[in-house]
Amino acid sequence: MSDDEFVEAMHEHLDLLYNLARRLTRSRSQAEDLVQETYLRALRGWRRRPPDDVRAWLATVCLNAARAGWRYGSVRPVEVLDPDAGTTVTSGSDTAGEAMSGLVREQVHRALWRLPAAQREAIALMDLCGFTAAEVAAMTGAPRGTILARVHRGHKKLAELLHRQGVTAE
Repeated sequence: MSDDEFVEAMHEHLDLLYNLARRLTRSRSQAEDLVQETYLRALRGWRRRPPDDVRAWLATVCLNAARAGWRYGSVRPVEVLDPDAGTTVTSGSDTAGEAMSGLVREQVHRALWRLPAAQREAIALMDLCGFTAAEVAAMTGAPRGTILARVHRGHKKLAELLHRQGVTAE
């Protein structure tokens, strides 16, 4: 199969991949880097042998790339760079409303990162990406029952963390 077929097959899964990457990384820039790394790895794999289920395969590639990044990051010091230091941007939209929704979204994101990695992965794959427990089990190599338990326990812990922060369901 050609690279054009790869691009066509991958294009429809970009939103899924970015949403998953956003939950597997701490920042938007890391998520963007993870998406790029995932597509690079996926292209190499595609050239060897195209998958039957592109969606699940792509999520698995993303998950494995994120895990490799965690291992790499655990032995490397954190670099802090701010390319836009001192820059201000004005907006004509409802900035107060955007700030509040962004604050809640950020609280949820931070709370997700306080969960154990296995629970965070299971929640991201099932709740945010829409995979079934069986599909997540195949991706992670864990039994289906373990995946369901991770999601259940992760939901309980996430609700507890958000409640402590004062975030309530609307």
